[in-house]
Order: sequence, then C-alpha cells, then structure tokens
Amino acid sequence: MALKATIYKAALQIADMDRNLYADHALTLALQPSETEERLMMRLLAFVLQVPADDHGGALVQARGLADAEEPDLWHKDLTGQLLHWVEVGQPDDRRLAKACGRAGRVTVYSYAASTAVWWAALQGKVSRLSNLALWQVPADQSAALAAMAHRSMQLQFTVQDGGVWVGNGSQSAEIQPMALQVPTR
Repeated sequence: MALKATIYKAALQIADMDRNLYADHALTLALQPSETEERLMMRLLAFVLQVPADDHGGALVQARGLADAEEPDLWHKDLTGQLLHWVEVGQPDDRRLAKACGRAGRVTVYSYAASTAVWWAALQGKVSRLSNLALWQVPADQSAALAAMAHRSMQLQFTVQDGGVWVGNGSQSAEIQPMALQVPTR
C-alpha cells in the first residue's frame, strides 16, 4: 500500500521591503512520504522569495515536484499557460536544469543541504552557460532552524530586507541569508 502525503496548512504574512511587496497568503502543502519537513519549509521559503506582487499575469503555484519528474516544486505561468518561472528546491542535476531553462523564461534553484558545496563544484562548469538560471544556497543551519518551525498548522511572518529573510511564528524565529551561487546574465 502506498503511503499518502501529510497535509500542512500555512498562513503567511509577507513584508518584502526589497520588492515593495506586502501580502498575506494561505497555502496548503503536501509533505510527500519521501520528503523531509526541512524540504517542505524550503519550498515555503522559495514561494515567499519568488511570489509576484499580483496575479494579473498569472500566479506562482505549487507544482507536483517530487510526485512528477516533469514538474518543478513551484511554477509561474501566465494567463495563456506560458511557463514564465520554474522554481526548484534541492540539488537538481545539470540535465534537469538545462531542460528547465529551455522551457521557462527564468529558473531559480534553492539548495540547502550541507553537501551544497560538493554539488555546486560538480555542477558549476556545466550550467554556467545557462543565462536564465539563478542558483541560491541557504546554509544548512539556517534551513534547519526554519524546519524547526514546521507544524501541521502554521502562522508565519516573513520579513525580507537587503537580501536577508527573518521568519517568525510567535514563539520561534530564524534569520536566513540566501547566498547567490549563480545569477542570470540576461
């Protein structure tokens, strides 16, 4: 018998001073049996950092990610169905990234494991030509602090300023400093 996903609900209050974005979002997230709470919370962080100010040109939505190898964790499609932004969490290989860069106008990856340096050293030369690819590293201790806030029902406040993210839930807080590994060249 296949294991079923565990459902998490998150009420987000976002104050992103870098993008002049202030919004509330209610998300329902499925934690797949093969997924950790740390990865789930990194998907949430990726949403916060990439959500557009409005959905007039389409919304950033959760894709099937782990459940479907042809989809990312998040994607932003315009109202015609054109794929604008592909967002991954983890350490995808160069072939997956090249395919994503061919399908979407922008591709963003958030890596968070302690093994990111090893993964990036092997990947860097293979993806440097991908001009629409942004790669970010979240230090492992910071992603672990974020994972400690995972609950089946969450109310989280995110404040983004000068590239840093402060996350709080009323009783815990974490500061996250994503580091750019590669930024788009176009």
